[in-house]
Amino acid sequence: MSIPQSGGGPITSRDQLAAYIESGCKPREDWRIGTEHEKFGYCKDTLRPLPYEGARSVKAVLEGLRDAYGWDPILEAGHIIGLQKDGANVSLEPGGQLELSGAPLRTIHETCDEVNEHLREVKSVADRIGVGFIGLGAAPHWRHEDMPVMPKGRYRLMTDYMDRVGSMGKTMMYRTCTVQVNLDFSSEADMVQKLRVALALQPVATALFANSPFLEGKLNGHKSWRSRVWRDLDPARTGLLPFVFEDGFGFERWVDYALDVPMYFVYRDGRYIDALGQSFRDFLKGELPALPGEVPTLSDWADHLTTIFPEARVKKFIEMRGADGGPWRRLCALPALWVGLIYDQSALDAAWDLAKGWTPEFRQELRVAASVDALAATVNGVSMRDLAREVVAIAEAGLKARAMPGAGGLVPDETHFLNALKESVETGQTPADELIARFVGDWNGDVTRVFAEYSY
Repeated sequence: MSIPQSGGGPITSRDQLAAYIESGCKPREDWRIGTEHEKFGYCKDTLRPLPYEGARSVKAVLEGLRDAYGWDPILEAGHIIGLQKDGANVSLEPGGQLELSGAPLRTIHETCDEVNEHLREVKSVADRIGVGFIGLGAAPHWRHEDMPVMPKGRYRLMTDYMDRVGSMGKTMMYRTCTVQVNLDFSSEADMVQKLRVALALQPVATALFANSPFLEGKLNGHKSWRSRVWRDLDPARTGLLPFVFEDGFGFERWVDYALDVPMYFVYRDGRYIDALGQSFRDFLKGELPALPGEVPTLSDWADHLTTIFPEARVKKFIEMRGADGGPWRRLCALPALWVGLIYDQSALDAAWDLAKGWTPEFRQELRVAASVDALAATVNGVSMRDLAREVVAIAEAGLKARAMPGAGGLVPDETHFLNALKESVETGQTPADELIARFVGDWNGDVTRVFAEYSY
């Protein structure tokens, strides 16, 4: 999750809210790719999650990265809770999951190099202290009471609030991981088309990247349990957002939606002030109970936008949020899929032509089916596998059209990053299918075997 936002004075006009988002518009030549991925850390001898403090801990990993690789620490109340360097951040999820929020980069070649370097650095530190990291969409056998709590005020407030608004909020926070990509838009119309494609096709990404079939040591009946969790988290801030597909949608309509999402907090002077369930509309009028008489800044607005969790969301860019955390090849495949789909206009048009006739009910049924059956799903006679085949083909055409070379020009484009997805489409097998087969086969129902065989 995000670190506190900065920059921006008091909001004196509602127009500033849409203008803030619109300021993210960039010409095509300035479009960049920002990849984020989360992973679970664990002690190798006990297979238990990492505590925050101690010889084998989240703190030790962060300090090791700081000392060995020149990352600058990010502190909260004297605790190291993140790192930053060269436009990238390393941050902590509520249960100690380690997240890389990558720098904005021009090509997927660069993004994949960044991922490789990060995982190499993390492994070098982790190996020295007896720690491992694994990419899964959900914790395979840990229970909620096993999970540590990170020393971040934002997470304490969110934890207290989650049970008021849904049944799965704390599970999401403490026992799931995702990989996502952040991409740019050039105009309001471009944002609208890209967001519609992103939301409509997010279930296809969920199916292709399904990698969370376990819960508390057993099969849970879903191939993407992480996706299932998000459906019962908080309806006010999650979902596929049918209003995005309505006539007239644009920056102002997104502002209206965001203003109606209840607040979590206000960040002031290094601490999070409880504003749980309060209204940003009241804040604009200086009537926020948490800070009576005070009006928000643009930083407050930026913070509030980070507390909205639909399957794709708009800030100064668009975040694709539907995929489970996973193995290395999938960390590079996720940006390849979405860059191919929306950074070439012909591909974007083809993707929209594929999805524009779908009803809100069909999109939701796809979302549910993806979480349960992944590529084996069928909705109203539509095969998810066939749909995924078409989506991946569109993405491949888009990457070919981009023609971004790598390896000093030896690799002509970025299409090879889709190979893992093409294999899944051809075989019908996702990472979750492979894990299930191992669990019921040579693992003999021992889910802890996943750590030895699938860690980074």
